[in-house]
Amino acid sequence: MSIRCIIVDDEPLAREGIALLVKDTGFLELAAECSSAMEANTILAQQHIDLLFLDIEMPRVRGIDFLKSLPVKPMVIITTAYPNFALEGFELNVLDYLVKPITPDRFLKAVNRAKELMAYKQPAAPEGDGDYFFIRAGNGYEKIAYHEILYIEATQNYSTLYTTRAKYMTLTTMRSLEAQLPAGRFLRIQKSYIVAVDKIQSFSGTEIVIGNDKLPVSKNYKDELMKLIDRKLIRK
Repeated sequence: MSIRCIIVDDEPLAREGIALLVKDTGFLELAAECSSAMEANTILAQQHIDLLFLDIEMPRVRGIDFLKSLPVKPMVIITTAYPNFALEGFELNVLDYLVKPITPDRFLKAVNRAKELMAYKQPAAPEGDGDYFFIRAGNGYEKIAYHEILYIEATQNYSTLYTTRAKYMTLTTMRSLEAQLPAGRFLRIQKSYIVAVDKIQSFSGTEIVIGNDKLPVSKNYKDELMKLIDRKLIRK
């Protein structure tokens, strides 16, 4: 599960620090860094964003006022140098309130809370209806069974599904496809790749092999892959 987030802060150093923490988590996907509420508002209108790291004291539009203006709110973690706004933030149902300088352990605690909430919100597939889905491909629709998928590759504005039957290109985003996939059966190994766990044939540190294809493994996602291997590893 990947959580798409944006950072909203008028201080470049603050944005850089949070971006580094985001990168280290492995399950957060940084969609944009915004220097103002106005810029963030544009991003939210154009993209699906799950989580907002929001500063309070910014020029023109304060973070709290921006949050109040949103008709549909993503999960929000306040990041600020001013602890006195905590009560007002929690009254707006923010997920957490981080006071700068933000320590890695405190940051991890906050984003793990976001991860738990995302998992809780994932809808369960209706009984008897969870083995397949449809994508738009070419001039029609193609039925894709989960057990047929080898891996999925994101390329610019479309995704390619490699299956045991054929290869399918669709304008569906990687984010939409990932939300459809059943937890535990698929794993993101790089920003552009999601693989079927049971189709992995080998792993050599920086790449995995599926069929005749070698796929790169990003260091941001390597830990999750190693946990999977460790659970299945036969020891002496």
